[in-house]
Amino acid sequence: MKYVEKYQSVFVLVAIVGGLVLGQVTGVPTVADQLILPFLMVMLFAAFTGIPLSRLRSAFRNRRVVGSSLLINFIWSPLLAVGLGALFLRDHPALWVGLIMLMVTPCTDWYLIFTDIADGDVPLATSVLPYNLVLQLILLPIYLYAFAGELIALPLDILLESVLLVLVVPLVFGGTARIGLVRTKGQQWFTQRFLPKLSPIQIVFLSLAIGAMFASQGEVILANPGLLALLAVPVIAFYAITLGIGFGVGRLLSFSYEEMVCFNNTILSRNSPTALAIAVVAFPHEPLIPLALVIGPLLELPLLGIIAQIHIGIKNREWWPFDPAVLCSRG
Repeated sequence: MKYVEKYQSVFVLVAIVGGLVLGQVTGVPTVADQLILPFLMVMLFAAFTGIPLSRLRSAFRNRRVVGSSLLINFIWSPLLAVGLGALFLRDHPALWVGLIMLMVTPCTDWYLIFTDIADGDVPLATSVLPYNLVLQLILLPIYLYAFAGELIALPLDILLESVLLVLVVPLVFGGTARIGLVRTKGQQWFTQRFLPKLSPIQIVFLSLAIGAMFASQGEVILANPGLLALLAVPVIAFYAITLGIGFGVGRLLSFSYEEMVCFNNTILSRNSPTALAIAVVAFPHEPLIPLALVIGPLLELPLLGIIAQIHIGIKNREWWPFDPAVLCSRG
């Protein structure tokens, strides 16, 4: 992992502290509030430019892994989020909505890095990516209306407008930019020269957006210092439960080690920046919802790093029963 990617959590933490400090300066909160959405739009444009939607057709060549991951991501994870919220966040509906938004949006970038670190099947993981993006575009409004409509005021027109503005617009511009650059500069230039620059751009503008958010909502945060820590409990529980399910499904369907690593990272990684952008637009009068989503990047990278080491330990000790090396030794 490159420097900016490796220390994303540090950048986010610095942005939080810097935002809180700047938010105490008169006039800064008002300006910061106006900057959150532009920063997030640039971040999403960079993210969507790197997504190869042309691989949608090739993804289902491995139906066991891809089909299972889609079932977990878009059926199991939303139900688990609702259940964990009911268990831990019943008295805090805004945080509960934030948890639901985090858990119903599977990742479209970071899981590839951790799949690669643990020697998983990166091409297979990449082929799943477009489906994760397209399905969350379609299903996120439905999930929110179904699961969060009873918790907070949720006008359907505002929700659909926010999805259109925050997801569809950057996706169209990103896809257009990708096609134009590949045609004018060539696929090799795009892959080797341009694509590696997109990830640092995403992290920088995500950090700027988070800093602006904490600057604009500093009073709310300082008045509720324990609420974000409260959200960490169901988030960690989600990762622990889903990892156990990942190993169980992998054994049941006889995934190879590479497929198992790909599958686990696909169902564990969350797309917190996208959920954050939607929350900023859809819930302007519920500041705790987008603030709750900030905890995603802070927890996700360390947790995925630990899980990558668990995968590597399984491989080194030849514990996975469907790994070729284990099968050969048993034969």
